[in-house]
Amino acid sequence: MSQPVESARPHVPNQRLKMRRELAAAAMELFATKGYEETTVDEIAAAAGVARRTFFRHFRSKEEAIFPDHDDTLERAKAVLDAAPAHENPLDTVCRGIKEVLKMYAASPAVSVERYKLTRKVPTLREREIASVARYERLFTRYLLGHFDETAVSHRDGEDDGLDEPLLAEVAASAVVTAHNHVLRRWLRAGGKGDVEAQLDRAFAIVRRTFGTGFVAGRAAAGAPPAATARAENEVLVTVARTDAPLDQVMRTIEQALRRG
Repeated sequence: MSQPVESARPHVPNQRLKMRRELAAAAMELFATKGYEETTVDEIAAAAGVARRTFFRHFRSKEEAIFPDHDDTLERAKAVLDAAPAHENPLDTVCRGIKEVLKMYAASPAVSVERYKLTRKVPTLREREIASVARYERLFTRYLLGHFDETAVSHRDGEDDGLDEPLLAEVAASAVVTAHNHVLRRWLRAGGKGDVEAQLDRAFAIVRRTFGTGFVAGRAAAGAPPAATARAENEVLVTVARTDAPLDQVMRTIEQALRRG
């Protein structure tokens, strides 16, 4: 009896991701044993059993090589937003979108923990990680820009609180990403032990209480004001808070930083 033939279309991305992960594993091993600065692209390629040109088909630089899944995870997060039910609160949709990142880390806890330790030691890798986080934040900001409850935004409790649409979108998107990262890093520091998704759901409850009334379901994300789109594309917010600080305190820090910006 003949076996069903697997379609070539889904097989190609799987092979691509497999190669990226093999290169990432080789890079992490070399960075850990030889040192980041001392490791070359040629050595990473050789350790993975491929040519230098193959490495550059998958990554632009050696620091990018230890984050092989972010491009695909970003696409999955975008797919969550694109397929959101019409009745769902947009902030809930964004919370579901960022869970794709959590799933990426939770799929290989041991690898994720080692990568976390490595990024703490190498500033260049930490900068690359921050750049990856900013991509998710821009995606979520753009989505939220198209889902506003103008009454809630302009006059909460009957008073004009000065929160315009681009600002609220940035604050809310930053809050979701920060809540995720806060929980994820605690989980990684604990060795990847514990129910990280349950911890994240509790963190999202704080975000929803703080920002959940500013958005309305059922609006298209297209047609965001040009100035708002430019702001979301070109700016990155960086705030500083203790990693053991309560999450509601972290949320206040984000909002204050965005108001000053």
